[in-house]
Amino acid sequence: MSDDEEGTVHYDGTEGGWGSLRGIAEIGLQERPTPAALNTLRRQNKVKGFMCVSCAWTKPAKPHTVEFCENGAKATFWELTTKRCTPEFFARHTVTELRSWKDHDLEKQGRLTHPMRYDRSTDRYVPCSWEEAFNAIGGELRAIDPKSAVFYASGRASLETSYLYALFARLYGHNNLPDSSNMCHETTSVALKKLIGSPVGTCVLSDFDTCDAIFFFGQNTGSNSPRLLHPLQEALKRGVKIVTFNPIREKGLEVFKNPQSPVEMLTPNSTPISTLYLQVKAGGDIAAITGMIKHVLAADEAARSEGGRDVLDRDFITRHTSGFDAMKAAVDAISWDEIEQESGLFRADLEAAAQIYLEAPRAIAMYGMGLTQHVHGFDNLAALTNLWLLRGNVGREGAGISPVRGHSNVQGQRTVGISEKPELVPLDVLAQQFGFDPPRDEGLNTVAACKGILSGEVKAFIGLGGNFVRAIPEQGQMEKAWTRMRLTVQIATKLNRSHLVNGEVAYLLPCLGRSEEDLQSTGAQAVTMEDSLSCIHGSVGRNTPASEHLRSEVAIVAGMAKATLSPNPAVRWDEWTGNYALIRDCIERTYPDQFADFNARVFTPGGFYRGNPAREREWKTQSGKAEFTPPARLRSIGFDDAPGRYRLMTLRSNDQFNTTIYGYSDRLRGIEGTRDVLLMHPDDIAAAGLAKGQVVSLVSDAGDGVHRQVDGLAITPFLLPPGCIGAYYPEMNPLMPLWYHDEQSHTPAAKGLPVRIVT
Repeated sequence: MSDDEEGTVHYDGTEGGWGSLRGIAEIGLQERPTPAALNTLRRQNKVKGFMCVSCAWTKPAKPHTVEFCENGAKATFWELTTKRCTPEFFARHTVTELRSWKDHDLEKQGRLTHPMRYDRSTDRYVPCSWEEAFNAIGGELRAIDPKSAVFYASGRASLETSYLYALFARLYGHNNLPDSSNMCHETTSVALKKLIGSPVGTCVLSDFDTCDAIFFFGQNTGSNSPRLLHPLQEALKRGVKIVTFNPIREKGLEVFKNPQSPVEMLTPNSTPISTLYLQVKAGGDIAAITGMIKHVLAADEAARSEGGRDVLDRDFITRHTSGFDAMKAAVDAISWDEIEQESGLFRADLEAAAQIYLEAPRAIAMYGMGLTQHVHGFDNLAALTNLWLLRGNVGREGAGISPVRGHSNVQGQRTVGISEKPELVPLDVLAQQFGFDPPRDEGLNTVAACKGILSGEVKAFIGLGGNFVRAIPEQGQMEKAWTRMRLTVQIATKLNRSHLVNGEVAYLLPCLGRSEEDLQSTGAQAVTMEDSLSCIHGSVGRNTPASEHLRSEVAIVAGMAKATLSPNPAVRWDEWTGNYALIRDCIERTYPDQFADFNARVFTPGGFYRGNPAREREWKTQSGKAEFTPPARLRSIGFDDAPGRYRLMTLRSNDQFNTTIYGYSDRLRGIEGTRDVLLMHPDDIAAAGLAKGQVVSLVSDAGDGVHRQVDGLAITPFLLPPGCIGAYYPEMNPLMPLWYHDEQSHTPAAKGLPVRIVT
């Protein structure tokens, strides 16, 4: 740790550069990947190559020589490790013992090699055949009400697998299809759908070539999507200004040393990223954005009174929007004192940010879970949409709203039917296509599924990837309730915490990784995924599978479905498993407007764009126009400040992707060798009578009478807004009540938890 800057821990280097190469090398030495790993990296994110399993940032039509980032390389090494988690490992360790291991140590055991069944009498996993697993799973599912089963999907499975998984659920009889989007960007899906008629962002990659300003809100580019730094660097060379709002000064949005630039690597040169970096309070974004809107409205009034040109795009507002007058009246009634108090920022700084927005003919807004994971996350996005609509920055080249997704296909899964909301799925088309009557009632999202498990109403859980038990709120209660389910099935590549909390009947099914060759009856198969800019990319794995006993995710889903469902001549599980092109034909028939000529376009350079009505200014909203929203509040957290109460933000480290912990280095924050830290401003440490390095506990201050506590956190001085503290996800999830979520999307509110410190 380095702690010479105002007595705080920080990182003196840059994002990228030699530090990034060292980070890749350390994981490479740890995992000892197969020799094919280097060739996989060469093909990564390129046409007819392998699409990274890390973030969902887009893949350019003309890729760089190296088109992977530090986290992408780590993810590839993690998948292509030479370590194996075999039946012999499970014979040596009981499940109870393994529950005491850390997340990192579990996944460090390597790739799962055999299908396994949990034997309760010995508390161990034992090997079984695929046929035994499928028959048992099918028998259990047939014995229960379909609506008491949950089919969860992490955001990594391909479009082909996701389409079949959703079809399996509906043929079986339910819409209980929660996915990882429910835990991160569901607020985007709900808010943007209501406000502009599209549940996803409106930008494409070429917009970054023509924009004039880029604004970031609550997104850590350096750790979560470093390849995005390349188009940012190119934009900066054109004179584009970048403004960042984030409670933490994340290194990736401060300064970047491009590992592919000899000049930057061999000299002190680097690229400053943010023109203006404002450390807004956690939960203060509505106030900050409202302050910018207030300045824009004032500038427009001043220009009109002086006979100048309109600052607002009045033609756009008149023709394409609804609710402007009500929004303006609400903003006019809010004082600057309120805005400064709630945002934690000075008026002058917010006006400086707004002036950059005003001087940019075309602006892009990018955001992450710093906006979506709040009790009033919807209001965050409503405020952001208000600001962008004022100057017509939605639905034209070089401008737009662009959420930055995490999982590599989390957006695509929703596109092809993984949704608990029946109104988002063309059920009539599916009914005709496959000759059945799909369920029409709303299914269970993540929060509702957890409630169903707690109440005992959910009897079976199938997990298509991910680490659900570790990622959700209310971990203490959830783990106890989990074991009361009748059936749990986990499809995975590596061992994680969720595999150690089992129902009465439990199976662990190992699948191929995306980088591995997927040989079926018609030959090697390709899969597809959708990036966060709505482009579809093909991916081909070429590496030898980690075990001859592995099956593809498509084959596993088909195997379970065949063992569960009655035969249907229109549903051809065996043919689909043998030839994934036939699945893509089905997707095209279900979604003809978005997937026309799907098979012919799988390997389009840069992916093929599936379209977005809002980008064409076709507003599929209730009013038929884009919606302004009067701000109902200025804070997105769900509680009031009080003496001794802090706003806790959960964080991911530089050595982490979602719940996967690659190692114990958070280089970009200057933290090494531990995750058991509590980041606090030095003034808050002194005011609380605490000391650097002191070990404390955090307890929930949600006020619902439930005791939630996490122990063993070392006080670590860090530059944060007063009253805001930070600690790592998923370790802090036990502090999050299940009911503490965005009011409209039910996304858990992990970026603003009420807590107290206990010594």
